Amino acid sequence: MIEIELDGQKLEVKEGSMVMHAAEQAGTYIPHFCYHKKLSIAANCRMCLVDVEKAPKPMPACATPVTQGMIVRTKSEKALKAQQGVMEFLLINHPLDCPICDQGGECQLQDLAVGYGGSKSRYTEEKRVVFQKNVGPLISMQEMSRCIHCTRCVRFGQEIAGVMELGMAHRGEHAEIQTFVGRSVDSELSGNMIDICPVGALTSKPFRYSARTWELSRRKSVSPHDSTGANLIVQVKNNQVMRVVPLENDAVNECWISDRDRFSYEALNSDARLTQPMIKQGGAWKTVDWTTALEYVANGIKVIKAEHGAAGFGALASAQSTVEELHLLAALVRGIGSENIDHRLRHADFANTAPAGQAQWLGSSIAALSELDRALVVGSFLRKDHPLFAQRLRQAARRGAQISRIGASADDWLLPIATEVTSAPSAWLQELAAVAASIAGANSVSAPVVAQASEASNAIAASLLSGQRKAILLGNAAAQHPQAGALLSLANWIAAQTGATVGYLSEAANTVGAQLAGALPRAGGLNAAQMLSGEGQALKGLLLLNTDPVLDSANAAAAAKALAATDMVVVMSPFKTGLEYADVLLPTAPFTETSGTFVNAEGRAQSFVGVAKALGETRPGWKILRVLANLLALDGFQQESSEQVRAEALGVDTDLSAKLSNASSAAIELRTAGEGLERLADLPIYAADLLVRHAGSLQLTADARQAAVASLPQALWTQLGLNAGDSVRISQDGAGSVQIPAKLDAKLPAHVVRVPQGLPETAALGAAFAGLNVTKV
Repeated sequence: MIEIELDGQKLEVKEGSMVMHAAEQAGTYIPHFCYHKKLSIAANCRMCLVDVEKAPKPMPACATPVTQGMIVRTKSEKALKAQQGVMEFLLINHPLDCPICDQGGECQLQDLAVGYGGSKSRYTEEKRVVFQKNVGPLISMQEMSRCIHCTRCVRFGQEIAGVMELGMAHRGEHAEIQTFVGRSVDSELSGNMIDICPVGALTSKPFRYSARTWELSRRKSVSPHDSTGANLIVQVKNNQVMRVVPLENDAVNECWISDRDRFSYEALNSDARLTQPMIKQGGAWKTVDWTTALEYVANGIKVIKAEHGAAGFGALASAQSTVEELHLLAALVRGIGSENIDHRLRHADFANTAPAGQAQWLGSSIAALSELDRALVVGSFLRKDHPLFAQRLRQAARRGAQISRIGASADDWLLPIATEVTSAPSAWLQELAAVAASIAGANSVSAPVVAQASEASNAIAASLLSGQRKAILLGNAAAQHPQAGALLSLANWIAAQTGATVGYLSEAANTVGAQLAGALPRAGGLNAAQMLSGEGQALKGLLLLNTDPVLDSANAAAAAKALAATDMVVVMSPFKTGLEYADVLLPTAPFTETSGTFVNAEGRAQSFVGVAKALGETRPGWKILRVLANLLALDGFQQESSEQVRAEALGVDTDLSAKLSNASSAAIELRTAGEGLERLADLPIYAADLLVRHAGSLQLTADARQAAVASLPQALWTQLGLNAGDSVRISQDGAGSVQIPAKLDAKLPAHVVRVPQGLPETAALGAAFAGLNVTKV
């Protein structure tokens, strides 16, 4: 530690710290623009000049290392004159358009100009003009004349997002921030550039000109999308959500959120919102009151139970639903006498569950991902499935961590990959077994299954056997895999041999919570695949909570067939979904209009309250289920608040660590891969749930526009004689066929064709992990 004096106060600071860090430690504010605690130091705005004793001139606090005995004055006349001089220079070319600037009221330059700016300028020359640029549907660069060249946005792209999409071109007065060769900004984290811009140069295109910052109420919430559980500030005007920004929480999302967290709020105000209960009569939809709708559903359930038994009724829920909704849904289904309830619509191995009363989870804290020395990621589309986890691993890699992966695609994760194994999904267990064989050889122990080690498996084994902090992370595709249980068993063995943690990155905001809330079938109950198989027509009634199984299940074709054959389908959703197969639509509040709890991947239960009044006749899901249960005369549905339901579901103790387990007893059985073509079914980032599907600006992004494409390996591309721009027809046994554009992906394994799921364009296809046929159109 080094001792310095700052404004007369003695401080002990860590060696290598800058004066800015010492000032932060002391609670002293030094004005700045280019400095940001999560970014590298650029020292190019010079606003943080301070008076350092014995230094010939003022020094930038952000780039001046502390030395023993250093004396720093941040408020001396010398420091203040230097800061005022910098402010005068910054305002020479800055357009004084605060009254119409979207950043007005939350602009660092505006705030600091009050304290450090003059009452008038000595410069009367014409101000420079920078022409606007179109960089996509999310970020507006229409007023780049306001840019002060702090380069925060450039450094964010390089260091946090992992891709340098913006850069400084030209020099002197011609210098400007722009994209390369007129490209758009397409990073899944791009919206954070808006937050860190200290002036109004980068603004939110969807939010632009819709409200002033002082008109907005700020309310805390939690992201309903991926398993990070990002903390949010939802900004509301006239009872309408106008903007979403991050709430800083270093243990969860730091100060970042993904673009789907930030911009999915547009769906809340879209025309697709369901605002009144509706019943289908004679093939036509009719608006009814709540009493009529719920009595219709209750009577339908009673008829099904009387004619077909309780087992004729079931429920499917999205893991984007709250703990409270899932708990009461499970209680309602069991109260009727059925065990047909599930949230794992995309899964194929339903034996892969945690011990009773427990849940599978990340295996460590989220913050620990940034500190890893070694990681092996199996079966994940990391950047698009978990943008903020990818960012954490990117920071670990920047510090020297070795990240290895086993998967079926060589997607660019924008971080260095130490060792990569790319193989068909059916061979993932074989590849993981090879890693186990290499570790067994190195540790002189018996492997859990006989497999042949390879050069790549030896490299992964050597990586995992070195380093201190290690993790084996199973992605969404590994959780949904037909051999998911065996993959987990093998990962546990490898972890035990290497001292690593094992965990699931987890699919949705409340995947862990859904398990703890009991939204799983117990003995005798049907799982999601059985309910949607369409075989035997065992189900006569189905309740869907926040899900559209045609887009959300592992086998879209089978789901559509099963839903069409079901006597009564009740849809609880914020949106008008399932119009083709539903009989009743019940408008259910989204996360902004209800209170509830999500349990994120690390097992952190985060409760939130509604931030806006419910739209139209929309009601919280837990209240709908409680009233429906009362109409069915079921016991145990007298809760008066969501807090009561939460206490029932999770207990009063907020520490859920005792309920988290990745134990697996699944047998490890290696299978011989087939010779035909095999489907790799990724889930596009903006097709993952109901909210993002209805968010207009997200659907205009490059990720959304380019989603419905079949990626073919080189050999198949050549065999079919395809050229750029051609389309292919894809079919699967027992399902329909689709015609979509094709593109070449030379990094795909020879017998793998990548066809996304979750899209209307591919909804006629069958299972995600299955064979398929491809012909040229």
